[in-house]
Amino acid sequence: MRISVAPCAGFCFGVKRALKIAFDAAHNHTGDGPIFTLGPIIHNPQVVAKLEREGLAVIADLGDLEDPHGRTMIVRSHGLPRDVLNDAEQRGIKLVDATCPFVKEAQERAEQLANEGYAVVIVGEKDHPEVLSIAGGLSSPAVVIAGPEELNKLPRNTKVGVVCQTTQPIGHLIAVVNRLLDQTKEIKVFNTICRATFERQINALELARRVDVMLVVGGRNSANTRRLWKLCHEAGSDVYHIETADELKLEWFEGKERVGITGGASTPQWIVDDVVRAVEETQAPGNAGEESRP
Repeated sequence: MRISVAPCAGFCFGVKRALKIAFDAAHNHTGDGPIFTLGPIIHNPQVVAKLEREGLAVIADLGDLEDPHGRTMIVRSHGLPRDVLNDAEQRGIKLVDATCPFVKEAQERAEQLANEGYAVVIVGEKDHPEVLSIAGGLSSPAVVIAGPEELNKLPRNTKVGVVCQTTQPIGHLIAVVNRLLDQTKEIKVFNTICRATFERQINALELARRVDVMLVVGGRNSANTRRLWKLCHEAGSDVYHIETADELKLEWFEGKERVGITGGASTPQWIVDDVVRAVEETQAPGNAGEESRP
């Protein structure tokens, strides 16, 4: 059995940066009370658990803090809405910003569009923390849509500005823009999709077309990992979304010759490596095939 790992599997730049900031802050923290994030810093339970062991707590609401003054909050990689950041500062909380630079750009572009008088459309998942952080900094409400079929939510407007959740497939953005061309007289578009995300999706799709079984490794709460699963599923191979190697089942590989593995942007390399080793162990002694690694 041949095992191939997609070249872009594992942490993206923004996640690596956020985790370095978080681990450094946890190791060097000398302030009052525990250091914390509002929501998980990335969508990977194993990494979040590791950070918690290092002293970085995760809370769901700033109101959960009995004495917030002087405490330090790491702003998660997905960013936070402007009003939440203002609330934290008013409570005397020190902020350490680990927002992904590409998410920051999407926030700034959306704000620019709003200031220029455009009705802002965000292509993405309305409840995703990144989308909430983009919409939360605007002077007027944005319309969040997952695809062109939802454009009926958009009031008729002569000026529409579009940005995109950084992990969306490029096809979603193109489909929305094409439909908007029939609905508005003026449209301004910023392609805020992360280039690394685009390449990861292309790599995964190409690999899925060449294998019999595709494993997509990452947190179940990770939007970009779920999207990788969907893309690979559309390629026609057997696809399984797993968080760790413990979830593998022997019957998935019976009679299969080629296995592909990819990981979401918040999946650490050690988890991908564990999955590779576990797949190797499903093979009978002496029957191991060639392995292709990035």
